[in-house]
Amino acid sequence: MKPAPFGYHAPADLDEALALLAELGPDAKVLAGGQSLVPVLNMRLANPAHLVDLNRVPGLDHVTVEDDAVVVGALVRHAALLSHSAARTAQPLLRQALRWVAHPAIRNRGTTVGSIVHADPSGEMPAILAVTDGSVRLRSAGGERVVPASEFFVGPMESCVADDEIAVEARFGRFPAGTRTGFTEIARRHGDYALAGVALAVQVEEAGTGPAGAGGRIRAARAGYVSVSEVPGVLDLTPVLGGASLDDVRDRRLADAVAEAVAAHVDPVDDIHASADYRRHLAVVQTQRLLSSLTGAAAPDQEVSA
Repeated sequence: MKPAPFGYHAPADLDEALALLAELGPDAKVLAGGQSLVPVLNMRLANPAHLVDLNRVPGLDHVTVEDDAVVVGALVRHAALLSHSAARTAQPLLRQALRWVAHPAIRNRGTTVGSIVHADPSGEMPAILAVTDGSVRLRSAGGERVVPASEFFVGPMESCVADDEIAVEARFGRFPAGTRTGFTEIARRHGDYALAGVALAVQVEEAGTGPAGAGGRIRAARAGYVSVSEVPGVLDLTPVLGGASLDDVRDRRLADAVAEAVAAHVDPVDDIHASADYRRHLAVVQTQRLLSSLTGAAAPDQEVSA
């Protein structure tokens, strides 16, 4: 199928784009990368009367590393953020998750902010925004507002962006120096939507001068999940893991406590790809394995926030 007819608008700057949205109202959709929107249009699951294309708007393709956040503009492609060395150093979870986003051709065109606005529960980047305590800056002809991740997602495929607003940038929070992070997911084929995925950040107080992973205690831990809830949420594992030594993580009782916390937090549903019970099982097992990897010695996928 092909999209229903629509009017096409290519504003030259942000003010013009915002004026168009104010004029056109709910009959308009914003186009950035289009990797989520165009398939929806082709299947006629959405039939906007107008498309407002942001690709000629200057000033929306920035990646800025600040003291407390990595700021990503609305036109930054997944591939560009994936290869951005300063962003990777400041917030390793960005690169760790982006490697799992779709396929290279889609990453070359799709935008990170667009993925967040699309609010797909199976998307990696909404989960990363949540677990990093990020936020989204929204602009309209009447002004702007900054919405924290905890309030941004209001339902499956639904965010709080109003009809006359554009998400001009996303801010991904930075973790304290030394925080160990990792991301993993399970899909039937790499690049497909995940059956379940997890992002994990573990803040460790190192002890001694031994090899990485030797000694030390966990100060804080938090996890975010993909494909196992209607909206991205954050599981604070600090009550379970806080104060535990890295050796304690191998203890069966602690592993069981982590499993219980994860199973209670996620809320998957049955679908044609997997049962809710199987998705919950995957979330538990992936969390346990990733935790073991991040707290072990010389874990191959481990990255540490600078």
